[in-house]
Amino acid sequence: MKKLLYLSLMLVLAGACKQAEDKHVVVTGIDSTKNPGDDFFMYANGIWYDTVKIPGTQSGVGSYSFLNYPQRIRMQAILDSVAVATNAPGSIAQKVADFYRAGMDTATINQRGYDPVKPILAQVDAINSVASLLKFVAAQEQTGNSSILGFRVGPDMKRSSVNIVLLAQTGTGLPERGYYFKEDAPTVKVQDAYKKYVTTLFQLIGTDAVEAAKSSETVFKIERQFAEAHKTNIERRNVQANYNKLAVTEIAKRQPNINWPTLFADMGVQTDSLNMQQPAYYDKLNAMLKSVSLADWKVYLKAKTLTRYANVLSKPFSNAAFEYSKVLSGQAVRKPRGEEMTEAVDRALGHALAQLYVKKYFPQEAKKRMQVLVENLKTAFEARITKLDWMSDSTKAKAKEKLYAFTEKIGYPDKWRDYSNVQVSNQTYFENWLSVNRNEYDESVAKINKPVDRTEWHTTPPTVTAYNNPPLNEIVFPAGILQPPYFDLYADDALNYGGIGMVIGHEITHSFDDQGAQYDKDGNVKNWWTKEDYEKFKARTQQVIDQYNQFTVLDSVHVKGPLTVGENTADIAGIAIAYDAFKLTEQGKSGKKLDGFTPDQRFFISIARIWRVKTTDEFMRNYVNTNSHSPARWRVNGPLMNFTPFYTAFGVKEGDKMFKPESERIVVW
Repeated sequence: MKKLLYLSLMLVLAGACKQAEDKHVVVTGIDSTKNPGDDFFMYANGIWYDTVKIPGTQSGVGSYSFLNYPQRIRMQAILDSVAVATNAPGSIAQKVADFYRAGMDTATINQRGYDPVKPILAQVDAINSVASLLKFVAAQEQTGNSSILGFRVGPDMKRSSVNIVLLAQTGTGLPERGYYFKEDAPTVKVQDAYKKYVTTLFQLIGTDAVEAAKSSETVFKIERQFAEAHKTNIERRNVQANYNKLAVTEIAKRQPNINWPTLFADMGVQTDSLNMQQPAYYDKLNAMLKSVSLADWKVYLKAKTLTRYANVLSKPFSNAAFEYSKVLSGQAVRKPRGEEMTEAVDRALGHALAQLYVKKYFPQEAKKRMQVLVENLKTAFEARITKLDWMSDSTKAKAKEKLYAFTEKIGYPDKWRDYSNVQVSNQTYFENWLSVNRNEYDESVAKINKPVDRTEWHTTPPTVTAYNNPPLNEIVFPAGILQPPYFDLYADDALNYGGIGMVIGHEITHSFDDQGAQYDKDGNVKNWWTKEDYEKFKARTQQVIDQYNQFTVLDSVHVKGPLTVGENTADIAGIAIAYDAFKLTEQGKSGKKLDGFTPDQRFFISIARIWRVKTTDEFMRNYVNTNSHSPARWRVNGPLMNFTPFYTAFGVKEGDKMFKPESERIVVW
């Protein structure tokens, strides 16, 4: 059966390739004044980069996540259409249409001011003990107003077939802990903007200016205490350190002020154990419940409520949220309301909107060709494992077992999310969100100690992304990324293997990067390496860290090698796997030029095109501090300077800025 399916898929691929040969995608925009061996990113993208303007409503433009902007335009058109249609009550069309219409009704939202949160603020005012504070926290957690609990439900890392309660560090409002302690000018600017934001929110609910500023400082001081107990985003990459399975009776003794049994009962959570991923945070919270006054806690909880809901309240609140966010993003002006609301529908009812999207924009032929590409990339990776000169045969066998056990999800789920319990009205935007959040919470709690649903998706299908999920040993490619420049049903193999092929190789490699390599074929954190092989592996990933630490962004800011090592490893290997798979194709074996470029040159140009991105400096500064991916330029130049076929394709030689002696070119997989 598998052979028949594969043959039919190959016939589809052959037909698509024939059409691609007849009418291929023309490569344009090459800056021939630049030496490809000096800066390949700018050689392939320089003309575009130097002329493109970032829209005032965006923080960047180009590929990858910024392709979500044109995606939102598509989805907004769908929403505009269903919003004026007659939709059956309870249907997905009715829910997304009424959610959208309620959000577009800014007159009603502005008229309500902050009335929707007044009952919540009154509950904060009524807090008179630590016990009542925790009861408030428990109730609000169920409708999405999280504050001091980083609660979610997911697979047990060492028994991945079952879901357990996960508790992570939380409680802060700035992007990551370093923003509370660094004193450089850009960081202080963010701190000041955040304090101003919180001050403004208090003023908007009637607090005088002096008291509002004082309240903002109180909030910042509490959050700074939390941040002292936080692990850094680099420390959180330690898979083993994030696994601390504890009995509820044990944490009840360890952190008595939190009163976990009562808190869980109030949350409707029934479990006798959990994974407390960063225990130091909850130790700190336990102490602070006694050391911080109730008056200060009430100020903090009001601030968390207001920041949580600012974007769904009247314009003064949402404007205040934007004024803070633009300091982080560099986005000059707010997006049009329709675009903001399209994002909101995608977050709230994304799998309902996706059903309408895939009917219109995702052809089945694309899914079939992707299946062929994935299989070819897996074949190429298996061959690379076989050829590794640093890994023993026993570890190679385990690596291949893991590769064979992959689940691939392409386009959209076989089973859609059920939103039947979500109540949506076209007149109550705030309450719509509460219903969405309540449904999310109830679904999550219902999973505790139950088998993991391996059909579930953790992103919406129209999103331009791809991901690897180690506990499920799966790779996922939503419909949103299966479009140019990543994937074109009628493009030649060079462009598709350099585009989506590189992405496929990247996601496959995540199962074998510094974190993924610690999970076995069933998704459990379990060692499958010999000691000697693992030491060799760590030495190679350390080379990746050291190399990327040298790359600079914005002149003085460096890429964080330890933070980005997983993504960089996946980029380096992803290109190699995609190239090997490409060389198995008819075009990959030929030397026939298109547009004056050899097949190999088109392959590498495609890699540069898929990371064609330009951002604001503000966005990039925050990105480097918080994101596990390297900036776009180094997602191109970094891997290529380690890949010998690139040198051959473009005649890269000693003296070129990207040149590295062959002995210094990093190969992990």
